[in-house]
Amino acid sequence: MNIRPVSDLRNHYPDVEKDVRERGPVFLTKNGYGSMVVMSVEQFEYINGGVEQSLDAADKQAATTSMRYSHDEVFSSIRKGLHHGDAAAL
Repeated sequence: MNIRPVSDLRNHYPDVEKDVRERGPVFLTKNGYGSMVVMSVEQFEYINGGVEQSLDAADKQAATTSMRYSHDEVFSSIRKGLHHGDAAAL
């Protein structure tokens, strides 16, 4: 996890941008507390696109089958996908 003070956006923007590109999201702190996350547009689209696509797929599946997943099964799969960066697990 890459954590930097929010002032780095102003004072070291090129370094923050490089970290985002090479290492993924940068977690920014303000006064020692989490403030925001900076990520690339591609990372943002990947996260949001994956959620929308998964919800659309779930709606289609629900309409064609009686198979249902429990709350624990769904969120376990999501957590696994987030930890491993695997969109297919979502």
